[in-house]
Amino acid sequence: MRALFNRCVSLFFATCFCLSSAWAQTFTFAAIGDVPYGPVDDLAQLVDKLNQKPIAFTIHVGDIKSGGSLCTDKIFLDVKAQFDRFDQPLIYTPGDNEWTDCHRFSNGSYDPLERLEKIRSLFFSQPQSLGKRPIAMLTQSAQPNFSRFVENRRWVFGRVSFATLHLVGSNNNFQPELASSIEFAARNEANIAWMRETFAKAKDRGDIAVVLAMQADTFYGNTSKTDSGFTKWLSAFEIEARAWNKPVLLIQGDTHNFTVDHPLKNADGKVLTNVTRLVVHGALHVNGSLIDVNESNLLEPFTLRSLITAN
Repeated sequence: MRALFNRCVSLFFATCFCLSSAWAQTFTFAAIGDVPYGPVDDLAQLVDKLNQKPIAFTIHVGDIKSGGSLCTDKIFLDVKAQFDRFDQPLIYTPGDNEWTDCHRFSNGSYDPLERLEKIRSLFFSQPQSLGKRPIAMLTQSAQPNFSRFVENRRWVFGRVSFATLHLVGSNNNFQPELASSIEFAARNEANIAWMRETFAKAKDRGDIAVVLAMQADTFYGNTSKTDSGFTKWLSAFEIEARAWNKPVLLIQGDTHNFTVDHPLKNADGKVLTNVTRLVVHGALHVNGSLIDVNESNLLEPFTLRSLITAN
């Protein structure tokens, strides 16, 4: 079986990132986020560490700078240069620090919407991942109704569907006092549509699990309030996760402390145990998470561990 898996990985990197369900049985991927908050060397050291691991790919869930640092093109380009050093594919989804919060004086008083378009042009100009071995990905921008959302991506490994969603901290930019909040409604609609379609495609393929990655900790604060930027998305997600009734892994950043829990509840307050949430290390905790996937364990295919303690 190991020889067959190795052949699968080789073919995967040579062609595309969609593998037959008969091939991959076990694999490992990494998740990082909220890094670098200091010098870009912090990210470089993490790249070096992950390049030593036998992983299929790495997901970065956004915040490629601190919330109090400048939003310059140079900072973005320095981070992209590190992303391109990953030996395996690097999949990135934006955080609030690199666009939503850029109006702050400490950030350079930028127009957040202009910074968002800069992020899209630098990191999402092609329908593929970053890294030394980029792979083709499905993008939501291929759909006419959502043509601006180049950052929402989807791919398949083995019998697991993966998708990134552009949900960010700072209340998902649902901030009426800011002129830049005019973009919120369209992006929220796009995120809900992309999430629903991800579950639908996974069901059609007979996948065993779905992984959704985003920057925001969508369970931070009172998300049932009408002024929460996450209420509608969480409501739609609860419906989809309950109907799916198979394992779902949410990968989030934003709050910086390594966390593994089951935070989603249905309307009756019952915990949906099929939904596991991982909050990655971040900020001063320059570290990553490794996720081992065992497709033969249909109830609990994910084993989550901190990189710093990993063998």
